Amino acid sequence: MYLNKQNLRHLPDTVRIPSYDSSALKPGILHLSVGNFHRGHMAVYLDELFELGEDLNWAIVGAGLRPSAKNMRESLMAQDYLTTVVELSPSAISARIISCMIDFLPSNPEAIIEYLSDEKIRIVSMTITESGYYIDSKTGKFAAGHQDMVADGASPDSPTSLFGVLVKALRLRRDTGAAPFTVLSCDNLPGNGNMTRQTVVGLASLSDPKLAQWIADTVAFPNSMVDRIVPATTNRELLLVKNRFGVSDNLPVVGEPFRQWIIEDQFPSGRPQLEKVGVEFVTDVRGYELMKLRILNAAHASMCYPAALLGHHFVHDAMADPDIVKWLQVLLKREAIPTLKPLPKVDYYQYLDKALERFSNVKIADTISRIAEEGSERQPKFILPTVIDALDNEACVDGFALEIAFWCIYCRGKDEQGNCIKIEDIRAPELMKFAEDSKIKSSAFLEYTEVFGSIGKNTALSEPFGYWLRHIDQFGVRAALQEYAAKSK
Repeated sequence: MYLNKQNLRHLPDTVRIPSYDSSALKPGILHLSVGNFHRGHMAVYLDELFELGEDLNWAIVGAGLRPSAKNMRESLMAQDYLTTVVELSPSAISARIISCMIDFLPSNPEAIIEYLSDEKIRIVSMTITESGYYIDSKTGKFAAGHQDMVADGASPDSPTSLFGVLVKALRLRRDTGAAPFTVLSCDNLPGNGNMTRQTVVGLASLSDPKLAQWIADTVAFPNSMVDRIVPATTNRELLLVKNRFGVSDNLPVVGEPFRQWIIEDQFPSGRPQLEKVGVEFVTDVRGYELMKLRILNAAHASMCYPAALLGHHFVHDAMADPDIVKWLQVLLKREAIPTLKPLPKVDYYQYLDKALERFSNVKIADTISRIAEEGSERQPKFILPTVIDALDNEACVDGFALEIAFWCIYCRGKDEQGNCIKIEDIRAPELMKFAEDSKIKSSAFLEYTEVFGSIGKNTALSEPFGYWLRHIDQFGVRAALQEYAAKSK
């Protein structure tokens, strides 16, 4: 049955439908860049809060500027902004319809700015991916020279980027005496709030230093840690929802049972009481961020390249490979966890075990190729900071040198069976060139400073990297996995 409000009551009993009246909802949050993760994470928490009859004035309005936003808007409008969210546990599959989104703005800056000028919107949240923040990968600072930022800095009244939209909307609210909205990043980035602040304030300073100072002084940018595995929707998921639950949904979302959201409690204009549905509000999220980045995300980022080279297609296939699992366990216990400071009531080893258990969920069917995408963005965020900390403390980086060697060979574009690998990365041509050069000069890959900066020159990294690269070329991926695990005993 086609998904819309009229058909809700006619859906099978196996599908949970909202108990609250969505017509009673009032907007409070504008979310930029509506995708699967947002609808399978943040939106689910809000739906659960509304199910309690709480905070009905915090409904979501969607928005975006990319061509995909227009398609998303049309598809969601056609089904009254409803989404089917399927939870895939190893032992059961369940489905629910969420109704916490009540509108989706046209994909143009003027429409979004006009909406944001209204004080009813108290939070602007976003999931714009790691590469969408205009942060220079080398310096970690605002990329003022990026063409989008230069253009919006020169024409602040006619912005074309999302950050240009935010700056103009904040200016309008300042000029009318309206309270500023809080800007909440929901992307998987360390210090995502700090990063957002850098870009918003930095862009404002290009045209209006006084506005930039006002934003810095009055606008809140809380950091947050988000976690849930939400794979891309394919025909497999579309058919699952239709055949298993009788719902014809244009854009269903599937996800694992596990969810976590930890947020710094900085919301001067108010917030929904999400703690009632499991969100953790803290004064400092950095320790939790590092835990996730250096254990869970690092495990994902490390596993995908040897798995791809061995010919594994799904993540659960890789997690059924004892050599990959053993290597991950040893690597993270030996070289990642020691870089973390203790957190109250947190056992890092249990967290690692839980992460690997989550990766093993067959029903998620997440692909190795998805995780391997955009390595030049992911490695500097999920792997290299740990390497830098270890190098600064003269600790071992042998296992991470091996991980980078796997990535290097992956970037040559063929697995061990000779099958072609498509390198999905904004820097693919450069990565492939440096990886090919490493066949002659092993350190060549580390000389790609756009990714590695200066650490590629550190012999504590380059020497084990060279060793592992030669070892893999001679003996293969599996032998390298086994040797590293054995060396740790």
